[in-house]
Amino acid sequence: MDATQTAENSGRDRAGAEPGEGGARPEPTGPEPTGPAPAAAVPAQAAAVQEALPLDGLPEQAELDRARRPTGLSPSRASDFMTCPLMYRFRVIDRLPEEPSSAATRGTLVHAVLERIFDAPIGSRTVERARSLLRPRWDALLAERPELAGLFPRGMDGAEFVEWLASAEKLVERWFELEDPNRLEPAEREVRVQATLPSGLALRGYIDRIDVAPGSGDLRVVDYKTGKAPRPGFEAQALFQMKFYALVLWRLRGRVPRRLQLVYLGSGDVLTHDPHEGELLAVERKLQALWEAITEATASGRFEATPNKLCGWCGFQANCPEFGGSPPPFPLPVRKNAPGPVPVTLTTAGAARQGGAGTAADHGGTRPDGGRS
Repeated sequence: MDATQTAENSGRDRAGAEPGEGGARPEPTGPEPTGPAPAAAVPAQAAAVQEALPLDGLPEQAELDRARRPTGLSPSRASDFMTCPLMYRFRVIDRLPEEPSSAATRGTLVHAVLERIFDAPIGSRTVERARSLLRPRWDALLAERPELAGLFPRGMDGAEFVEWLASAEKLVERWFELEDPNRLEPAEREVRVQATLPSGLALRGYIDRIDVAPGSGDLRVVDYKTGKAPRPGFEAQALFQMKFYALVLWRLRGRVPRRLQLVYLGSGDVLTHDPHEGELLAVERKLQALWEAITEATASGRFEATPNKLCGWCGFQANCPEFGGSPPPFPLPVRKNAPGPVPVTLTTAGAARQGGAGTAADHGGTRPDGGRS
């Protein structure tokens, strides 16, 4: 998968940030997660670091410090750290502002339409109805995030917006070629899930759709991508996100999903994978190693820049040493003589491997100005 495809497929992850990681998200459809609340999920390693770092100054500053400390992992933030630890720092700890992109915003819009088409009764879930949802959902998105108007300087009557909306319409139309919503009745849509591992690490994310098979109760986890499918041999990046969701559901509900399904609207492909407990345990070990690396980086204040093929898309170049920039002062107390972070990369088997930097394709890297996938 090239950088453009990776950028497109990072879809919604940034347009609506994960909880506690900056930005706002629409309320999820479906029941609230039954796992522990985020505030209770503080891994032992992170707690030890917090105890070793007495917070000087006024209580308000202490509250700010705690708010900026990483509290768990989502697929997008895990990918950020594996792609470039400095980018992770800028997003999660410094919370530097990022300009919206038309590709990310289109992903957000398309996802909103595909979620709401199921509000219509079976038999009425037509492509015409889906098209009719595009403009109202855009108006709602614009009301929630007025800054998106800046993407189209000539306004909603300008050629840029008309072409952009037409491109979103094509993606919606293609979905109807891949799936028939009149033969589906999702159990949950745009659902927020969260689980806490035995170590205390909180895993969280948003799943586009969960289908439950009648009779067997088997789960199918579905995620929409507005970009193109990866080339053969490069599926690990996309499947890392899906295995992350499968792990969360397994820990949350005690059942391994029967199928993981990625629907690529950009190329008209569907990628499926049937997970098993062994590989989900490998993902769990990897995420634990990744969290330990993040904890050490937070304690030391050392988040290194990792040059990769996605740097050209990065919105943080002005603050990146690789582009002659300077990061802002680290906003958290630093533990003296703290060891630096140990790089953690993603192998195609999904197991933890510590050492070299790896590549963006291996890590599941995303374009920094992309939205939620």
